[in-house]
Amino acid sequence: MDEPAQVVGMQKGILASVAASGIFACMYFLSPALAPLQGQEVFGWRIVLTIPLTTALLWLRHEWPAVRALWQRVCRQPLLVPLLLLSAFLLGIQLWLFLWAPLNGRALPVALGYFLLPLAMVLTGRLVYGERLSRAQCWATALAALGVAWEFGRTASFSWEMAVVSLGYPVYFVLRRRLGTANLAGHWLDVVLMVPVACWFVWQGPPVAELFGAHPRLYALLPLLGLLSAVSLALYMVAHRLLPLGLFGLLSYVEPVLLVVVALLLGERVQAAQWPTYGLIFAAVACLMLEGVVQVRQQMRTGRI
Repeated sequence: MDEPAQVVGMQKGILASVAASGIFACMYFLSPALAPLQGQEVFGWRIVLTIPLTTALLWLRHEWPAVRALWQRVCRQPLLVPLLLLSAFLLGIQLWLFLWAPLNGRALPVALGYFLLPLAMVLTGRLVYGERLSRAQCWATALAALGVAWEFGRTASFSWEMAVVSLGYPVYFVLRRRLGTANLAGHWLDVVLMVPVACWFVWQGPPVAELFGAHPRLYALLPLLGLLSAVSLALYMVAHRLLPLGLFGLLSYVEPVLLVVVALLLGERVQAAQWPTYGLIFAAVACLMLEGVVQVRQQMRTGRI
C-alpha cells in the first residue's frame, strides 16, 4: 500500500474506532429511556434485534466458511460444546451488565471497570502468557493496585460491577483464544447461543402489544438499540483491520472516558472518599496511554505507520 493510501486508511480507522466508542456511549445513555423494561428484558431485545444484522455482517465479510469450519470442529470434538456455551455465557453477562447498570444507577462503577480492563489485560498477558511488563505497565499496575486497596480499605468490599468487567472480560478473551474463536465467526456463534435465553427474557417480560401500546417510543428505541449494537461491532472490526495494534489499543481508552461522561450526565456522582480510588486508577490508565503515544510516535518516525 502506498503512503497516501496508508494515511487515508489510518484516518478511516481512527474515525471508525472513535465512532464505535461514541455509539457504545450512546447505547449507555439510551438504556434508561427503555424503562419500564428491566435489564434482562433490554438484554433480550438487544440480542433478538442484533442477530439478523450481525448475520448480515458475517455474510458481507464472507466469513461463513469460518462458521462451517467451527461446526466441523464441534462435530469432531463434542467436548467443545460446554466450552462454547461458557464463552457465550461470559459475553452475555457483560452485554447484560452494560445495559442494566445505567437503568439501576450503577453506570459509574461499570465505567470504572472498563478503565481497569486494560490493566487487567496486561496482568493476564503476564500471568497466562508470560509476557514481560514494561516500566510504564509496572507503574500502572502498582497505581491501580493502590486504588483498589484504598477502596477495599475504605468499604471492606469492592464493587461487583467493576470486578465483573475487569476480571470477566480477560477470562472470556483467554477462553476464546484457547478455543480458536477470536474472530467474527466466534462472536456470531456466541450471540446465536444467547438467542434462546434472550427470547425467554423477552417472553417473561410484559406482553409485547401491551408494552408497545403503553410506551410507543419503544417502537423506535428498541430497533435503534439493535442497529447501534450491530453498527458499533462493524466499526470496531473496520478499525481493528485498518489500524496498527498500538494505535488501536490506544484509541480503546476513548470508550471508558465517554462512559464516565454518560454516567455523570445520568446524575451519578463520585463521592469525596472515592476520589483517591478514581484518581489512582486514572493515573494508571494515563501511564498506559503515555506509553502508547510514545510507541505510536516511534513507529511513525521509523515508517512502520
